[in-house]
Amino acid sequence: MPSVGVRIGSGLSVLADPRTAAIEAASSARVGLERAHADLALVFIAGAHLADPELALDGVREALEPDVLIGCGAGGVLADSHEVESGTGISVWAAALGGGSAMPFHSTVEELDDGLAVSGLPSLDGAAGVVLLPDPFTYPTEGVLDTLSEHAPGVPVIGGVASARRRDGEPALFLDGEPLEGGGAVGVRLDGVEMLPCVSQGAAPFGPELTITASEGHVIHELAGRPAIDKLRDVVAELPVSVQSLLANDLLVGIVVDGDKPDYLQGDFLVRGILGGDADSADRDLRASLEVQREALGGGRPAGALMFSCNGRGRALFGEADHDAVAVAEAFGDAPVAGFFAAGEIGPVGGATFLHGFTATLAVFPA
Repeated sequence: MPSVGVRIGSGLSVLADPRTAAIEAASSARVGLERAHADLALVFIAGAHLADPELALDGVREALEPDVLIGCGAGGVLADSHEVESGTGISVWAAALGGGSAMPFHSTVEELDDGLAVSGLPSLDGAAGVVLLPDPFTYPTEGVLDTLSEHAPGVPVIGGVASARRRDGEPALFLDGEPLEGGGAVGVRLDGVEMLPCVSQGAAPFGPELTITASEGHVIHELAGRPAIDKLRDVVAELPVSVQSLLANDLLVGIVVDGDKPDYLQGDFLVRGILGGDADSADRDLRASLEVQREALGGGRPAGALMFSCNGRGRALFGEADHDAVAVAEAFGDAPVAGFFAAGEIGPVGGATFLHGFTATLAVFPA
């Protein structure tokens, strides 16, 4: 028999009862699988449902019966063209992997005399991709991502940092359909499927490229042989007045990840030093990033996508509801999408994986 491609479904519910809401969201996700079995499901739980997440997880299992079920707590959830930025809600994403496989894992950290020991991460040799959902207080996400970039270059890692905890204050991480104790990170290694990463950093480049001539750790002391702050003042002063007004409250720094390229495009920079966000730049960058993915898909509609949007975006940045979700729906022809508003977004830039802020990151799955 010919192989069947990846099938994806998504669902969102704001019903008050956690089990009923989970069944509603998971049932919507099941429709997208077209009667195929759910190899993998992710659930994101927000608001009052975090008082008793077991009920929501039971509802997802009942409606979907997935082989693998992971998830986390969220400050807000999203699915398809709708966003629930605050309050109570559940989003569910499900996939039939068409012959591919999903291996769940729970990674934890142990304090040692000479540092930290991270355990539970799977080998990534030959992996198609990884989805990672860390707890912000019990997991050194940036250090782990540095290690993964070093030991598994080219393996896309996409995800989001859990942005809400259980009502009792415990980490809200879910694995095998059950809440975990003790924090860490949950995730899934994917094999035999194609996962395309999309990272929109919410920024637009202005000004010239400058060489870092003196630095210490994450602190830049000199740019082009001059004190960094003095050089930046000169650069801003030479920009058009219209651009200067944009930078008055929202100055960012774009750091080239691969310095060997002859020319740099917007996606070659790691954006840091965010003091705020500019809605127009964020909108343009997201739509440009989505267009790159459309071109990679040959202009076609993907099977679906996972989406992790910064909890500083939404209405607070764009002044309107559903901005990111609608942009993705328009770009991908209403393909199934689900995710949550994260406390940090994970995605690759220039071949290495980073923890971002103010971004929207996606894992896109071709049909």
